[in-house]
Amino acid sequence: MKKLLAGSALALIASVGMASAADLTCLITKNNTNPFFVKMKEGAEAAATAAGMDFQAYAGVTDGDAAPQITAIENCVASGAKGILITPSNDSVGPALIDARAAGVLVIALDTPLADPEAQDMTFATDNFEAGLLIGQWAAATLGDEAANAKIGMLDINKDNISVDVARDTGFLVGFGIEVPDLGVMGSETDARVIGHETSNASVEGGVTAMENLLAKDPDINVVYTINEPAAEGAYQALQNAGKAEGVLVVSVDGGCPGIASVKDGVIGATSQQYPLLMASKGIEAIAAYAADGTKPSASDGLTFFNTGVNLVTDAPAEGVPSIDSDKGTELCWG
Repeated sequence: MKKLLAGSALALIASVGMASAADLTCLITKNNTNPFFVKMKEGAEAAATAAGMDFQAYAGVTDGDAAPQITAIENCVASGAKGILITPSNDSVGPALIDARAAGVLVIALDTPLADPEAQDMTFATDNFEAGLLIGQWAAATLGDEAANAKIGMLDINKDNISVDVARDTGFLVGFGIEVPDLGVMGSETDARVIGHETSNASVEGGVTAMENLLAKDPDINVVYTINEPAAEGAYQALQNAGKAEGVLVVSVDGGCPGIASVKDGVIGATSQQYPLLMASKGIEAIAAYAADGTKPSASDGLTFFNTGVNLVTDAPAEGVPSIDSDKGTELCWG
């Protein structure tokens, strides 16, 4: 096995076999605790093994922390990786990925596209704006006429305007019927129904703190948007602690098996389900083809974004908003 990364900020979480310059592929995720990334790693490892490729997976500690990912990129290039799959923490990893491509490494972004098109060869991801749009439409339709009087708390990853964060956040607001002057940044809206945006770091602990901060601004918040289901879990804990959980709509994105269980239990009203195993398997497929004959991937329409799909999951369907129930969501979760 090649050199391990130093320091506690980055952990080598998996390796299979002895790496070589011809057949090594790397997966770099934002962390190794979010169930979404855990499942993505499992899928990528299984697909790499089936393709006869050696595999190394790296993870940072928190969303938005790019330094560990940059170190991982450099480590993979030095190890002779043929391809890198990455869920980028933010766009500051772009230059390192551009260097990796210049060194002959195929770079596949998973879940989170980078702003610079030169930083990746292909993206396999959910249309995150659509994911946000669906939960926004559901929340507005569920409230009906009362949507005009909603008090909305927004739990984002952080303030860095990461592409996945921006797309889900703005998609939700547009779906809810709120004007968003600039879809490229979070917080450009001026609608008084939005009480505020808080950083959750996409974690349970961060979700608790973010929700507490929002309740301090307005204890009557009745709609809570969350970047992902761990943040939603934390938000619900804070609402319970404050005696405010009853009657608050909590919406989220990911559709992982734990998240679908939260829909069943009524913790999350609706979530947009993604398919990380498909993202991972398509990424490995692309790297295997590149290793075999140098073929680089492109979508059938010539674009460099492959939409791996999204479904709204809820047990309280809203008229005009397509959805599946939690039983179907459980059947599909992490597909």
